[in-house]
Amino acid sequence: MRMIETDAVIIGAGPVGLFQAFQLGLQDIRCHIVDALPYVGGQCQELYADKPIYDIPGIPVCSGAELIAKLQAQVKPFQPTLHLGQQVTECKQQADGRISLSTNSGTQILSKTVFIAAGVGAFQARPLMVDGASELEGKCVHYGLPVPSNLSGQDILVIGQDADAISAALSLAQSTDSTPRSVTLMHRRDVFDAPDELVQTMRNAVSSGQIHLQIGQLTALHSLHGTLQSVTIATVQGESIERPVHHIVAFLGISPKLGPITQWELAMQRKQLEVNTENFSTSVRGIFAVGDINTYPGKKKLILCGFHEATLAAFGAADIVYPGRNTPLQYTTTSTALHRLLGVASSN
Repeated sequence: MRMIETDAVIIGAGPVGLFQAFQLGLQDIRCHIVDALPYVGGQCQELYADKPIYDIPGIPVCSGAELIAKLQAQVKPFQPTLHLGQQVTECKQQADGRISLSTNSGTQILSKTVFIAAGVGAFQARPLMVDGASELEGKCVHYGLPVPSNLSGQDILVIGQDADAISAALSLAQSTDSTPRSVTLMHRRDVFDAPDELVQTMRNAVSSGQIHLQIGQLTALHSLHGTLQSVTIATVQGESIERPVHHIVAFLGISPKLGPITQWELAMQRKQLEVNTENFSTSVRGIFAVGDINTYPGKKKLILCGFHEATLAAFGAADIVYPGRNTPLQYTTTSTALHRLLGVASSN
Protein backbone atom coordinates (compact mmCIF):
# COMPACT_ATOMS: atom_id res chain seq x y z
CA MET A 1 0.00 0.00 0.00
CA ARG A 2 1.24 3.49 -0.90
CA MET A 3 2.65 5.55 1.96
CA ILE A 4 0.58 8.70 2.55
CA GLU A 5 2.69 11.78 3.34
CA THR A 6 1.09 14.69 5.18
CA ASP A 7 1.70 17.51 7.64
CA ALA A 8 -0.52 16.26 10.47
CA VAL A 9 -2.43 13.21 11.66
CA ILE A 10 -5.09 13.35 14.35
CA ILE A 11 -5.84 10.13 16.21
CA GLY A 12 -9.43 10.44 17.38
CA ALA A 13 -12.46 12.03 15.71
CA GLY A 14 -14.26 13.19 18.84
CA PRO A 15 -15.07 16.85 19.54
CA VAL A 16 -11.48 17.76 20.49
CA GLY A 17 -10.08 15.89 17.47
CA LEU A 18 -12.45 17.73 15.12
CA PHE A 19 -11.62 21.10 16.68
CA GLN A 20 -7.93 20.23 16.41
CA ALA A 21 -8.41 19.81 12.66
CA PHE A 22 -10.06 23.25 12.54
CA GLN A 23 -7.22 24.91 14.44
CA LEU A 24 -4.65 23.22 12.20
CA GLY A 25 -6.56 24.54 9.21
CA LEU A 26 -6.21 28.08 10.54
CA GLN A 27 -2.44 27.45 10.55
CA ASP A 28 -2.67 26.27 6.91
CA ILE A 29 -1.85 22.72 8.01
CA ARG A 30 -3.85 20.00 6.26
CA CYS A 31 -4.47 16.81 8.15
CA HIS A 32 -5.74 13.25 8.20
CA ILE A 33 -8.01 11.93 10.99
CA VAL A 34 -8.02 8.29 12.11
CA ASP A 35 -10.67 6.80 14.40
CA ALA A 36 -11.55 3.26 15.43
CA LEU A 37 -15.28 3.98 15.19
CA PRO A 38 -16.94 3.88 11.74
CA TYR A 39 -18.19 7.46 12.19
CA VAL A 40 -16.97 10.71 13.72
CA GLY A 41 -18.00 11.95 17.15
CA GLY A 42 -16.25 9.73 19.69
CA GLN A 43 -17.89 9.65 23.12
CA CYS A 44 -20.26 12.48 22.19
CA GLN A 45 -21.78 10.46 19.38
CA GLU A 46 -21.51 7.02 20.96
CA LEU A 47 -22.55 7.74 24.55
CA TYR A 48 -24.15 11.20 24.67
CA ALA A 49 -25.76 11.67 21.26
CA ASP A 50 -29.17 12.55 22.73
CA LYS A 51 -28.02 13.96 26.07
CA PRO A 52 -27.85 17.74 26.67
CA ILE A 53 -24.53 19.58 27.05
CA TYR A 54 -24.69 22.95 28.80
CA ASP A 55 -21.08 24.12 29.11
CA ILE A 56 -19.96 24.82 25.54
CA PRO A 57 -19.18 28.57 25.25
CA GLY A 58 -21.81 30.46 23.29
CA ILE A 59 -24.17 27.47 23.03
CA PRO A 60 -26.69 27.46 25.90
CA VAL A 61 -27.58 23.81 25.27
CA CYS A 62 -27.06 21.20 22.59
CA SER A 63 -26.98 17.43 22.37
CA GLY A 64 -23.81 15.47 21.76
CA ALA A 65 -24.92 14.76 18.19
CA GLU A 66 -25.69 18.43 17.58
CA LEU A 67 -22.26 19.48 18.86
CA ILE A 68 -20.55 17.03 16.53
CA ALA A 69 -22.62 18.29 13.58
CA LYS A 70 -21.58 21.89 14.37
CA LEU A 71 -17.91 20.91 14.63
CA GLN A 72 -18.11 19.06 11.31
CA ALA A 73 -19.61 22.15 9.67
CA GLN A 74 -16.89 24.32 11.22
CA VAL A 75 -14.01 22.18 9.93
CA LYS A 76 -15.55 21.61 6.49
CA PRO A 77 -13.52 24.37 4.73
CA PHE A 78 -10.33 22.47 5.52
CA GLN A 79 -11.58 19.06 4.30
CA PRO A 80 -9.60 16.73 6.57
CA THR A 81 -9.14 13.24 5.15
CA LEU A 82 -10.94 10.65 7.27
CA HIS A 83 -9.82 7.09 7.94
CA LEU A 84 -12.72 5.66 9.95
CA GLY A 85 -13.12 2.17 11.35
CA GLN A 86 -9.34 1.96 11.74
CA GLN A 87 -7.11 1.84 14.80
CA VAL A 88 -3.56 3.16 14.77
CA THR A 89 -1.38 0.24 15.82
CA GLU A 90 2.11 1.71 15.31
CA CYS A 91 3.45 5.24 15.83
CA LYS A 92 7.20 5.68 15.58
CA GLN A 93 9.52 8.63 15.01
CA GLN A 94 11.85 8.28 12.04
CA ALA A 95 15.44 9.45 11.65
CA ASP A 96 14.33 12.61 9.81
CA GLY A 97 11.98 13.56 12.67
CA ARG A 98 8.78 12.63 10.90
CA ILE A 99 6.42 10.08 12.43
CA SER A 100 5.28 6.90 10.69
CA LEU A 101 1.89 5.44 11.54
CA SER A 102 0.22 2.17 10.60
CA THR A 103 -3.38 1.09 11.15
CA ASN A 104 -4.96 -2.31 11.57
CA SER A 105 -6.40 -1.91 8.06
CA GLY A 106 -2.99 -1.50 6.48
CA THR A 107 -3.07 2.28 6.01
CA GLN A 108 0.42 3.78 6.29
CA ILE A 109 1.03 7.47 6.89
CA LEU A 110 4.22 9.51 7.24
CA SER A 111 3.52 12.79 9.00
CA LYS A 112 5.44 15.79 10.31
CA THR A 113 3.18 15.95 13.38
CA VAL A 114 0.73 13.73 15.24
CA PHE A 115 -2.07 14.72 17.60
CA ILE A 116 -3.40 12.09 19.97
CA ALA A 117 -6.99 13.06 20.76
CA ALA A 118 -8.10 9.57 21.68
CA GLY A 119 -10.14 10.49 24.75
CA VAL A 120 -10.15 7.56 27.15
CA GLY A 121 -9.04 5.21 24.39
CA ALA A 122 -10.27 3.61 21.19
CA PHE A 123 -13.82 2.31 21.41
CA GLN A 124 -14.04 -1.40 20.73
CA ALA A 125 -16.95 -3.79 20.73
CA ARG A 126 -17.45 -5.75 23.93
CA PRO A 127 -16.77 -9.38 23.05
CA LEU A 128 -18.86 -12.44 23.79
CA MET A 129 -17.59 -13.96 27.01
CA VAL A 130 -18.13 -17.53 25.88
CA ASP A 131 -15.48 -20.16 25.23
CA GLY A 132 -14.52 -20.38 21.57
CA ALA A 133 -16.00 -17.01 20.55
CA SER A 134 -12.64 -15.35 19.82
CA GLU A 135 -11.63 -18.14 17.43
CA LEU A 136 -14.81 -17.58 15.41
CA GLU A 137 -14.61 -13.76 15.20
CA GLY A 138 -14.89 -12.48 11.67
CA LYS A 139 -16.07 -15.84 10.40
CA CYS A 140 -19.15 -16.81 12.39
CA VAL A 141 -19.15 -14.26 15.22
CA HIS A 142 -19.64 -10.62 14.23
CA TYR A 143 -19.86 -7.47 16.33
CA GLY A 144 -22.24 -4.67 15.46
CA LEU A 145 -22.72 -3.07 12.09
CA PRO A 146 -22.41 -3.63 9.23
CA VAL A 147 -24.28 -6.92 9.35
CA PRO A 148 -22.48 -9.52 7.22
CA SER A 149 -23.92 -10.40 3.82
CA ASN A 150 -24.29 -13.78 2.10
CA LEU A 151 -26.29 -15.33 4.94
CA SER A 152 -28.77 -17.08 2.66
CA GLY A 153 -30.10 -20.30 4.15
CA GLN A 154 -28.25 -19.74 7.44
CA ASP A 155 -29.59 -19.66 11.00
CA ILE A 156 -28.75 -16.27 12.51
CA LEU A 157 -28.69 -15.26 16.16
CA VAL A 158 -28.75 -11.51 16.89
CA ILE A 159 -27.82 -10.66 20.49
CA GLY A 160 -28.62 -7.30 22.02
CA GLN A 161 -31.25 -5.00 23.44
CA ASP A 162 -30.78 -1.68 21.66
CA ALA A 163 -32.17 -0.16 18.48
CA ASP A 164 -29.23 -1.40 16.39
CA ALA A 165 -29.82 -5.01 17.46
CA ILE A 166 -33.57 -4.84 16.73
CA SER A 167 -33.01 -3.09 13.40
CA ALA A 168 -30.40 -5.67 12.39
CA ALA A 169 -32.73 -8.57 13.21
CA LEU A 170 -35.57 -6.99 11.22
CA SER A 171 -33.28 -6.14 8.30
CA LEU A 172 -31.95 -9.69 8.12
CA ALA A 173 -35.40 -11.24 8.34
CA GLN A 174 -36.78 -8.96 5.62
CA SER A 175 -33.81 -9.25 3.27
CA THR A 176 -34.72 -10.20 -0.29
CA ASP A 177 -31.17 -10.58 -1.61
CA SER A 178 -29.84 -13.06 0.94
CA THR A 179 -32.64 -14.54 3.02
CA PRO A 180 -31.53 -16.48 6.13
CA ARG A 181 -33.33 -19.67 7.08
CA SER A 182 -34.11 -18.21 10.50
CA VAL A 183 -33.40 -15.05 12.51
CA THR A 184 -33.52 -15.06 16.30
CA LEU A 185 -33.24 -11.98 18.49
CA MET A 186 -32.00 -12.76 21.99
CA HIS A 187 -31.65 -10.72 25.17
CA ARG A 188 -31.43 -11.78 28.77
CA ARG A 189 -34.63 -9.87 29.63
CA ASP A 190 -37.79 -9.04 27.70
CA VAL A 191 -36.96 -5.33 27.97
CA PHE A 192 -35.42 -3.31 25.13
CA ASP A 193 -33.70 0.08 25.03
CA ALA A 194 -35.15 1.32 21.76
CA PRO A 195 -37.96 3.59 20.53
CA ASP A 196 -41.42 2.21 21.30
CA GLU A 197 -42.36 2.15 17.62
CA LEU A 198 -39.32 0.02 16.73
CA VAL A 199 -39.97 -2.37 19.62
CA GLN A 200 -43.58 -2.75 18.47
CA THR A 201 -42.43 -3.44 14.91
CA MET A 202 -40.17 -6.17 16.28
CA ARG A 203 -42.99 -7.71 18.31
CA ASN A 204 -45.24 -7.68 15.24
CA ALA A 205 -42.50 -9.50 13.32
CA VAL A 206 -42.31 -12.08 16.12
CA SER A 207 -46.09 -12.56 16.02
CA SER A 208 -46.02 -13.07 12.25
CA GLY A 209 -43.16 -15.55 12.48
CA GLN A 210 -40.62 -13.38 10.64
CA ILE A 211 -38.22 -13.54 13.56
CA HIS A 212 -37.96 -15.51 16.80
CA LEU A 213 -37.55 -13.86 20.19
CA GLN A 214 -35.46 -15.74 22.73
CA ILE A 215 -35.12 -14.53 26.32
CA GLY A 216 -32.03 -16.03 27.86
CA GLN A 217 -28.24 -16.04 27.89
CA LEU A 218 -25.67 -17.72 25.69
CA THR A 219 -23.67 -20.35 27.57
CA ALA A 220 -21.86 -22.40 24.91
CA LEU A 221 -20.88 -22.49 21.24
CA HIS A 222 -20.67 -25.71 19.24
CA SER A 223 -18.51 -25.63 16.11
CA LEU A 224 -17.09 -28.12 13.65
CA HIS A 225 -13.90 -27.46 11.66
CA GLY A 226 -14.07 -23.75 12.50
CA THR A 227 -17.72 -23.36 11.52
CA LEU A 228 -20.45 -22.63 14.06
CA GLN A 229 -23.18 -25.27 14.14
CA SER A 230 -25.31 -24.51 17.19
CA VAL A 231 -25.40 -22.74 20.56
CA THR A 232 -26.60 -23.56 24.05
CA ILE A 233 -28.89 -21.04 25.74
CA ALA A 234 -29.90 -20.80 29.40
CA THR A 235 -33.53 -19.67 29.50
CA VAL A 236 -35.19 -17.59 32.20
CA GLN A 237 -37.16 -20.72 33.14
CA GLY A 238 -33.91 -22.39 34.16
CA GLU A 239 -33.78 -24.70 31.16
CA SER A 240 -30.80 -25.32 28.88
CA ILE A 241 -31.68 -25.56 25.20
CA GLU A 242 -29.63 -26.06 22.06
CA ARG A 243 -30.52 -24.08 18.96
CA PRO A 244 -29.02 -24.37 15.45
CA VAL A 245 -27.00 -21.21 14.74
CA HIS A 246 -24.47 -20.60 11.97
CA HIS A 247 -23.76 -16.91 12.57
CA ILE A 248 -23.96 -14.63 15.62
CA VAL A 249 -24.33 -10.87 15.26
CA ALA A 250 -23.73 -9.32 18.69
CA PHE A 251 -24.57 -5.80 19.85
CA LEU A 252 -23.09 -5.80 23.34
CA GLY A 253 -22.03 -2.17 23.52
CA ILE A 254 -18.53 -0.76 23.38
CA SER A 255 -15.76 0.03 25.84
CA PRO A 256 -12.65 2.22 25.48
CA LYS A 257 -9.16 0.75 25.55
CA LEU A 258 -5.84 2.55 25.33
CA GLY A 259 -4.50 -0.31 23.28
CA PRO A 260 -1.24 0.28 21.38
CA ILE A 261 -0.71 3.82 22.73
CA THR A 262 1.01 2.35 25.78
CA GLN A 263 3.69 0.87 23.49
CA TRP A 264 4.68 4.08 21.71
CA GLU A 265 7.41 5.04 24.19
CA LEU A 266 5.62 8.20 25.32
CA ALA A 267 5.89 9.42 28.91
CA MET A 268 2.74 8.38 30.76
CA GLN A 269 1.23 8.78 34.20
CA ARG A 270 -1.65 6.55 35.26
CA LYS A 271 -2.51 5.62 31.67
CA GLN A 272 -2.50 9.25 30.51
CA LEU A 273 0.07 11.10 28.41
CA GLU A 274 2.25 13.70 30.10
CA VAL A 275 2.39 17.00 28.22
CA ASN A 276 4.09 20.37 28.25
CA THR A 277 1.26 22.88 28.69
CA GLU A 278 3.05 25.47 26.54
CA ASN A 279 1.88 23.60 23.43
CA PHE A 280 0.68 20.20 24.74
CA SER A 281 3.61 18.34 23.25
CA THR A 282 4.48 14.92 24.61
CA SER A 283 7.90 13.52 25.41
CA VAL A 284 8.48 12.85 21.67
CA ARG A 285 8.98 15.89 19.44
CA GLY A 286 6.18 16.27 16.91
CA ILE A 287 3.64 14.26 18.91
CA PHE A 288 1.00 16.23 20.82
CA ALA A 289 -1.78 15.03 23.13
CA VAL A 290 -5.05 16.90 23.67
CA GLY A 291 -8.29 16.18 25.47
CA ASP A 292 -8.97 13.45 28.01
CA ILE A 293 -5.91 11.42 26.96
CA ASN A 294 -3.42 13.85 28.54
CA THR A 295 -2.53 14.83 32.09
CA TYR A 296 -0.88 17.85 33.73
CA PRO A 297 -1.24 19.73 37.03
CA GLY A 298 -4.76 21.15 37.26
CA LYS A 299 -6.07 19.05 34.36
CA LYS A 300 -9.86 19.13 33.97
CA LYS A 301 -11.55 16.64 31.65
CA LEU A 302 -13.92 19.05 29.94
CA ILE A 303 -14.59 19.50 26.23
CA LEU A 304 -13.95 23.25 26.43
CA CYS A 305 -10.54 22.61 28.06
CA GLY A 306 -9.73 20.29 25.17
CA PHE A 307 -10.56 23.11 22.73
CA HIS A 308 -8.02 25.34 24.51
CA GLU A 309 -5.39 22.60 24.35
CA ALA A 310 -6.03 22.02 20.63
CA THR A 311 -5.51 25.72 19.90
CA LEU A 312 -2.09 25.88 21.56
CA ALA A 313 -1.08 22.53 20.06
CA ALA A 314 -1.79 23.86 16.56
CA PHE A 315 0.59 26.77 17.18
CA GLY A 316 3.16 24.23 18.36
CA ALA A 317 2.72 22.24 15.19
CA ALA A 318 3.18 25.32 13.01
CA ASP A 319 6.71 25.69 14.36
CA ILE A 320 7.49 22.18 13.10
CA VAL A 321 5.61 22.21 9.80
CA TYR A 322 6.86 25.69 8.88
CA PRO A 323 10.28 26.00 10.57
CA GLY A 324 11.57 29.55 10.63
CA ARG A 325 8.18 31.04 9.80
CA ASN A 326 6.92 33.74 12.11
CA THR A 327 3.49 32.59 13.26
CA PRO A 328 1.65 35.71 14.40
CA LEU A 329 -1.56 35.66 16.35
CA GLN A 330 -4.38 36.48 13.93
CA TYR A 331 -8.09 37.00 14.50
CA THR A 332 -10.77 35.42 12.36
CA THR A 333 -12.77 38.66 12.65
CA THR A 334 -10.22 40.75 10.74
CA SER A 335 -7.51 38.58 9.15
CA THR A 336 -7.75 38.41 5.37
CA ALA A 337 -5.31 35.49 5.44
CA LEU A 338 -7.63 33.50 7.70
CA HIS A 339 -10.63 34.52 5.61
CA ARG A 340 -8.84 33.09 2.59
CA LEU A 341 -8.21 29.81 4.38
CA LEU A 342 -11.82 29.67 5.55
CA GLY A 343 -13.12 30.47 2.09
CA VAL A 344 -15.15 33.45 3.25
CA ALA A 345 -15.30 36.95 1.79
CA SER A 346 -13.27 39.52 3.71
CA SER A 347 -15.00 42.69 4.84
CA ASN A 348 -11.75 44.66 4.68
